[in-house]
This record gives sequence, structure tokens and C-alpha cells, in this order.
Amino acid sequence: MIDLPGSGLPGSDASVHPDVQAALDGDGTPLGQRTRWAVKLLTAPAAPRDEDLSGNFVSVFLARFPQGFAATLQQWRELGPFTVTDYQPVAHKSWVTLEGPAGVRSTLSLTLDSTGLIRVLHLGPETVTPPVHGWDDLARALEQPGVTWSALVTREEGGVTRTLYAKDADRPMPNGSSYKLYLMRALAQAVAAGAVRWDDEVTVTPALRSLPTGDMQELPDGTRVAVRETAYKMIAMSDNTAADLIQDLLGRDAVERAVAEGGHSDPSLLRPFLTSHEVFEIGWGDPRLRARWATADENGRRCLLERIDGPMTVRGSDLGPTVHQLGLDWHMSAWDVTRVLGALAEDGVRDTSGIVDDILAAYPGVPVDSARWPRVVFKGGSCPGVMMFCWLLEDPDGVRCTLVLQQCADDQKLIGDGQFLRGMGGRVIASGLLDGTPR
Repeated sequence: MIDLPGSGLPGSDASVHPDVQAALDGDGTPLGQRTRWAVKLLTAPAAPRDEDLSGNFVSVFLARFPQGFAATLQQWRELGPFTVTDYQPVAHKSWVTLEGPAGVRSTLSLTLDSTGLIRVLHLGPETVTPPVHGWDDLARALEQPGVTWSALVTREEGGVTRTLYAKDADRPMPNGSSYKLYLMRALAQAVAAGAVRWDDEVTVTPALRSLPTGDMQELPDGTRVAVRETAYKMIAMSDNTAADLIQDLLGRDAVERAVAEGGHSDPSLLRPFLTSHEVFEIGWGDPRLRARWATADENGRRCLLERIDGPMTVRGSDLGPTVHQLGLDWHMSAWDVTRVLGALAEDGVRDTSGIVDDILAAYPGVPVDSARWPRVVFKGGSCPGVMMFCWLLEDPDGVRCTLVLQQCADDQKLIGDGQFLRGMGGRVIASGLLDGTPR
């Protein structure tokens, strides 16, 4: 739900791959081309000038550096000289591990926006995740002081679902952007019923504009976007404005029905079903709104939402203290997440157009062996003090596995930027534990 610089680094064991530079040099995709250019910013003999950068970045990125981004690049370059030791591209994101003097390793993370320009570029210390050979390894890695966590791993084969691992999987927890799974369910149902068509359009307005993640909030007022493109951005790029546009199209009632039909164990936790705009506005706007929300019942909260139905007053820089304790988030247990993932997978099977599956599988979250898992559904979620990642993976024989990892804390610093948790998800997927053959 929120932009986290550098977030999402897949698991690393700090090993050097000698063919990495060749893989980066040979990647002819737009992502590969932008990544090579970004690496050269740090490794070229001369530092670039600010006027040489604007054609590669979205304007809002460069606007974050009033003194010029070249000055920040120079600070990064002083940590070198660098050698590329790992390159991991996934859809519209990439991570490059760079080794500097004395073996110090950093990660350069890059995210493209829908226009192909760089939206996020961040250099930070490498996050190393421990190997996972058994479920005890996962538990030891996630057990951290001050952090509440849960995990659930299931395997469905022949109509029978088996629990491979569970830790507090029945406990509702804040989940950030995974709420968009319910929006996708409601949309798939509306399309199947003929109430909405994929080529219908939604319109960007001030009252529906949210904060990043995503880029639709930067579109001019009155811009019309196809439902299919909006849904793609909502899932693949976790675009908050896209999600709010879809919810406005469907109506809050329809989404709340999808929550109940999607198997949520306590749908009242998601009533009223909040938009990202509403969470931002109540959570970090007028403190009197937070106080009223915290003490109000469902009807009182619905009345409060009507009062803030207008353009957002909160900016990204206003986000600070955690607010999930006040119910300002979307609370789901790991089992709830698993059930909605399964329901969406079935929606994809029923959709003869293939559009639902195309949207769900657009971004796998981590590098995944496509021969082993040709179908992957992924969603992540974050908010101050909240982090979660979930996957549904299907093998060539139709066997489905789900993996849900959730964290929350009262202090955002204890959660971090998500690199570690997502990396642990990548570790589990690569471990062989999902099919009973640990590697």
C-alpha cells in the first residue's frame, strides 16, 4: 500500500555468480536496459549530470531531490568501485547486488512505472536471508522481539488440502494491500455477471486520487482508463488509486459481499470496507478523525466516511505512527488470505477470456522456476508497522500450494522495508518444502 524504497529483495545467500554480468548484459527487455543504465551510473568513470538523468526517471522521483539527484549518486559512487555479483529481474522490478571494497555488498533496487521510466531507484545494504531447509528455520528467522507474526503453508492435491506448516494462522492481522484480492474477486464476479466489461472505463477524479504505491494518482483529472488496465495496475503494481477506482465502480456493498463469499472468518472486521484514500485520510490526517474512528461502531464509521468524501488532504510525508491498532487497515488471518487466493484461482479457471489469470499472474513477487510452478499468484501488502506477502503456486499437474507470511508491530522500524520477509518467502518456495523434497 505504501512505497518502500528498496523493498522486495528476494532471498540471498551472499554467493557470487560468475555469469551474472553476462545475464545483465544480455537482458534485452526494457527492465534490463534500464537496470544496465542504472548500474552504469555507479560504475562509469564519470558521474552523470542532473540534466542527463531526466529522460530516464519519472518526474516525481527527481522532485524528491531538490538539490539534484546527481549529488546522491555521487555519495553512492563513493562506496565503490563495484562489481556486479547478482541480478534478479521480476516483471517490472529488479535487484542488483554490488560488491564494493573489502567485500561490502549493497543492493541496487529498481522499479519501472507503467510508462517504462524508473519510479524507484535505491541503494542500500544487502539483506541476507538465512537458508530454509525445514520449518524450524523459517520460525527462527521470523521470531523477532516486538514483532507479531503468522505463517501458513498449504498443499491442495486431489481435492484434499493439507497443512504443511501453520503458526497462529487463525489470528486476524493487518495486511495492507492484500485487501485488493477481495476487490479483484468482486470485479471478476461483476464481469462474469455481465454488470461490468473489461473495456469499460473509470475516471480519475480528485476524490478518488490516493497516494502511492502506483502511478495512477499522477494522471490528470478526468483521465479515463479501461477497467482491464486499472485492474492490472491494482494487482501487478499494487496501485492504490487503481484500487479506489475499482471500488468506486463496484460499490462498497459489492466488495463486502465478496469478503463474505471469499471465506473470511469474520467479515465484520472488514465492514465498512475501506479504500486506501480513507485509510490515509483518517490514519494520518486530522487527529480528531482517528479518535472518532477508534470509538465508533460500524454505523458510526460509515457516517464518518461520508464526511471525508472529498479530495485527500494527506501527503506521503505525513505518514508516521502506526494506526493498524485502531482498525485502520484490512484485518485477515492467514487462513482468510489462503481462502481468497483459492477463490481467485477458481475465478481464473472459470474466466474463458483468460484476462483474470493474466492479471493475477502478472507479477510473481520473487524469481520462480516457471517449469516447476507455471502458474503463480502473488500479492504483497504494507503500511506503517505492517508487512505481508502471499503466494498461490500451481504445478503442471494442477497441485496448488499457498504460502502466507504476515508481520505487524507497533514500531515501523521493527518491520523494515519488507526485503527480509519477501526474501524468506523466496527461500521457502525454492527450498522444496512445498512438495516434500527439501533441497
